[in-house]
Amino acid sequence: MLAKRIIPCLDIKDGRTVKGTNFVQLRDAGDPVELAMRYCTEGADELVFLDITATVDKRKTLSELVRNIATHINIPFTVGGGINTVDDVSVLMEHGADKISVNTSAVKTPQLVSDLARNFGSQCVVVAIDIKLFDGVWKVVTHGGRNATDLIATEWAKRVTDLGAGEILLTSMENDGTKSGFAIDITRQISQALPIPVIASGGAGTMSHFKEVFETGAADAALAASIFHFGEIEIGALKNYLKANHISVRL
Repeated sequence: MLAKRIIPCLDIKDGRTVKGTNFVQLRDAGDPVELAMRYCTEGADELVFLDITATVDKRKTLSELVRNIATHINIPFTVGGGINTVDDVSVLMEHGADKISVNTSAVKTPQLVSDLARNFGSQCVVVAIDIKLFDGVWKVVTHGGRNATDLIATEWAKRVTDLGAGEILLTSMENDGTKSGFAIDITRQISQALPIPVIASGGAGTMSHFKEVFETGAADAALAASIFHFGEIEIGALKNYLKANHISVRL
């Protein structure tokens, strides 16, 4: 069995790490380079960097900050936010990104997923899917959860997989920042429907939430932010807990 991955997420605004609830009410969570180095030491499997206002503000991800983080870590590094073209990705790869994450731009131009997979390989292309419940149906939202779409979450996940995505980063906007647990049912549904890995995101609050999303939610990886940033859960301790519960992790 492949080891389950633990992935801290750095949500970046104006060069600082921030964290909110349901993508709003943001508060400062520290220097992204310092946090990245700490997570590397603690045993994180990968790191995700999302410039959360890049799409909204229509500006490019902070490539110099990406370079600064990349030079200080030795784990796979995914970067997202404001990526609209193959050239955008080339710049980020040159600055040290191992993978890139697209969300709003993929919804707007699905062909972008195919173009990126063809140019950089599927293993470099993560499609982030932010989802919200509308009358009991999980649908895709964009622009950091601000804009609703008519896309059904599971159908969209299957489509981007067919287009060449190598991984899905699935974030429940209902759960994000609440610390009440991941959206287990939809995570399981999408994980079981796809041949590619699914990263669960949104709602982690306790170690048992990670156990649940791996066992019941069938996720391949789990991502969290504030509980790691503010020291509520230490990654090494989390991995020891998961291993003690017979979940395969890299120690």
